[in-house]
Amino acid sequence: MSPPVRRVQSDEKLPAQADVVIIGGGIAGVAAAWELGRRGTRVALIEKGVVGGEQSSRNWGWCRQLNRDEREIPLSILALRMWSELTEATGADLGFRRTGLVYGTTSEGDIARWRAWSEMAKPYGIPSRLLSARETALMLPGSTGKLLGGVHSPTDGRAEPEFAAPEIARAARRHGVTVHQNCAAREIDMSAGRVSGVVTEHGLIRCSAVLVAGGAWTGMLLRHHGLKFTQASILATACYTEPAESVTDGGISLPGVAVRRRVDGGYTLGLGGTGTLSFSPWGILQAGPFWNSFLKRRKGLRYTIGRNFFDGPESLSRWTATSVSPFERNRTLDPPADQRLVDRGLGKLAAAYPALAGTKIAAQWGAMMDFTPDGIPVIAPVTSRPGLFISSGYSGHGFGIAPAAGRLAADLITGATPSVDPKPFRYERMTDGTKLDGPGMF
Repeated sequence: MSPPVRRVQSDEKLPAQADVVIIGGGIAGVAAAWELGRRGTRVALIEKGVVGGEQSSRNWGWCRQLNRDEREIPLSILALRMWSELTEATGADLGFRRTGLVYGTTSEGDIARWRAWSEMAKPYGIPSRLLSARETALMLPGSTGKLLGGVHSPTDGRAEPEFAAPEIARAARRHGVTVHQNCAAREIDMSAGRVSGVVTEHGLIRCSAVLVAGGAWTGMLLRHHGLKFTQASILATACYTEPAESVTDGGISLPGVAVRRRVDGGYTLGLGGTGTLSFSPWGILQAGPFWNSFLKRRKGLRYTIGRNFFDGPESLSRWTATSVSPFERNRTLDPPADQRLVDRGLGKLAAAYPALAGTKIAAQWGAMMDFTPDGIPVIAPVTSRPGLFISSGYSGHGFGIAPAAGRLAADLITGATPSVDPKPFRYERMTDGTKLDGPGMF
């Protein structure tokens, strides 16, 4: 089932014109809308379902610098600062707390990777610390697991996915952004080779810039316009428990399960490295660039042929500006949770923390996580289509960096000095022969 996302009021009237139309009401889209709106830009945010209804409310809620791909570190540093700013600016509790994160492991390979990462990250000033087996046990009181070691990041934190995107969208509306839910984009209108508007199911919005922040659906929309966007999806499962005894105020990653304290006193459980790969026509056609990623993840994957093959984000659907699009037939991607994984996660939680044995699940859900071959997003203009911008491909770890990603997207759209170096996130790396070697650390 879907997580209980807070509802956002929609604007009744579709504007005839805006400066920027943002396609997608996930956290990447609303963060960009908020940034643009407070700069005085006229923005229309359109969402085929409801704000935050897909992956933005279905993730683990971690806001971390620890174990990021180096290319994302500047974004993660900026984002952590911005989470506190957003809490004040929105006037709402986004659930953000700088409570720290701890990773523990039974693998010497993990320890070696964390050591190498810590050395790489030193110039960035991230206060992470490798832990011995004894130190790890002291950092995880109540845990009975026999861990070889760990790593601790005291300044990382957490936020509530069910709150964040809706509350940021509400704040964006106070800056003049119009929000249009149950309003799918069918096509991007082009005139004389550049963006001139967006055709929605409810009419045309004229504009000079479009930001596509459609999550797992971004590739389908761009392919419809003859643009390559190398993107694949994995069906993941997560859940959260009823309120339970406190074993952490932050986040803990253990072999087979990740735990994050919630503001309601329960725990969100993430099942890292697991999921279902749903075969699809487009997925088969672009399998080559994802080979390295597949090799890293294959042990935790199951395989199926499901709806994604026929009508999902990776199908080969066709439509026109005057016909019903796949985005209207699929308002919200809401796959069922894999009960086998939920049971496994509860079992591992109870084994690690006997005090939590018998804790009951309050909600569980499936999620469609979209990935790029190199595991980092595209936040960039499309130079061959003036006025077209992309903010997508966050590869299962975009929630924590979303505030900074929104700021960077707004910088690029308005021509402001970029808040961080945008080069690693350029779109053309997918089209110019750049070797996409696979993701760095997640």
